[in-house]
Amino acid sequence: MSIPNSLTALRILLTPVFLILLYNEDAFWKQIALLVYIVAALTDWYDGWVARRYGYVSRWGQFFDPLADKILSLSALFAFVHLNLIDGWMVWTITIRDAIITTLRSYAEWTDRPIVTSKSAQAKTFGEYIVIYYILILYVASTIPFFKLDFKSLIESLMHPQVLFGMMLLVTISTIGTGILYLIDNRKLLQELYVRYFGASAK
Repeated sequence: MSIPNSLTALRILLTPVFLILLYNEDAFWKQIALLVYIVAALTDWYDGWVARRYGYVSRWGQFFDPLADKILSLSALFAFVHLNLIDGWMVWTITIRDAIITTLRSYAEWTDRPIVTSKSAQAKTFGEYIVIYYILILYVASTIPFFKLDFKSLIESLMHPQVLFGMMLLVTISTIGTGILYLIDNRKLLQELYVRYFGASAK
């Protein structure tokens, strides 16, 4: 297995480790969870750099790299739902959109017609990561005694439900918007996919 693919696999394996540590009651392990998430996210950047630098491009990598990103980011978002920090319907909306687009991209790769990630989708992903880091860092900080005593009011204001709702709403709206653009730009692929898997069964 090439280095980029190994890093992609590592990112998937680190996801449950991150969740287990984050749910631990001890503030120390929550801090380690933050570190694990950062390391997992860095593997995404590094495996992309290695793949471009040395030409390690494979179908396996083209499929599993974005899938690993989705697994990591959605796991964090669902963890925030479980911790009552954000609304579940937003995360489910993002999940459904990502599932549809990932399926479409996989079919495009399989038929040798890869879909190029749009600038708007890249901006959406960047914004999503910013929100995840924002919530994760502040949540972990709120469990550390030093920050709980000296910065309690600041953390509470930064993590006010309305603030988090507004940030997640922007991510959700951009997710829906980029998803619609993907479907419009690749409607022929979408029609082929529908006919292949649903058209035959309808006959």
